[in-house]
Amino acid sequence: MTQTKDSYVRLHLAILLAGGTGLFGRLISIGELPLVCLRVIVSAIILAFVLGAQKKLHAIPRKTLMKIMGTGVLLSVHWVFYYGSIKAANISIGAVCFALVGFFTAIIEPMIDRKKPSVQEILLSIFTVAGILLIFGLDPRYRLGIAIGIVSSLIFTFFSISSKRVQASAGQSSSTMLLYQMTGGAIVLSLCVPLYSKAFPEVGIVPTSNDIWYLLLFSSVFTVAPFLLQLQALRHISAFTVNLSYNLEPVYTILLAMIIFNEASELNLSFWIGISFIILSVVLQTIVSLRKQNKQTK
Repeated sequence: MTQTKDSYVRLHLAILLAGGTGLFGRLISIGELPLVCLRVIVSAIILAFVLGAQKKLHAIPRKTLMKIMGTGVLLSVHWVFYYGSIKAANISIGAVCFALVGFFTAIIEPMIDRKKPSVQEILLSIFTVAGILLIFGLDPRYRLGIAIGIVSSLIFTFFSISSKRVQASAGQSSSTMLLYQMTGGAIVLSLCVPLYSKAFPEVGIVPTSNDIWYLLLFSSVFTVAPFLLQLQALRHISAFTVNLSYNLEPVYTILLAMIIFNEASELNLSFWIGISFIILSVVLQTIVSLRKQNKQTK
């Protein structure tokens, strides 16, 4: 029982830290692409050191490596758009748009698997769509940020679907997957930084001294640490419970943004109506998922 309680503490600490990643979109002054590029580089180095110390660092077949790195590129591009959304609007908008992943997954995954989509999942996700549309339509200040955020959630959907398939076929541990995903993202984004600099010369790409400290904190405590805590929690908690609990991540992000940056003062009634729809969607999806899990265990 003590081990289970400890695992739940680790899980929710991981979710809280994951929710805090959005804060760095405002704390770090450089553009979203160099920000993510430096994040994945530093994260890959830290994770390689951790795996090396645990003697879990090993080479994998080239074909498998390329597939894993390919999913890492999708993850990194998702992060670029996610932080682009935050910089164009605010942290809360970026977190709200991420909630659309459930809607996109309910439509796209069945199409890829050539199965009928779940009407129930789509109907539940429509509350999220309604919430986004309310914010988008009633508050023109956030339209660019919402548009970028929608692209971010769409890309993450493709990452999530492809990563699940690659991991199933590759037979590699989650930590090994993450290491090579970070490496793939680092390589591709490093090649894109000069192009980004030419396209957006007014946006900084060289981190300040403060940025460097934030990046180290971002990559270690808020990127690698949540992942390792999640792996520890999985020893005593089911993957279903872990995935379900991550529905709280956008909520944690918004609460942290309000506490640290006082974003509540930036948000109007349309945002609160919209976020109410999104929270309702998350609650209903959680209830439905729990009922399905209970039926399967009986």
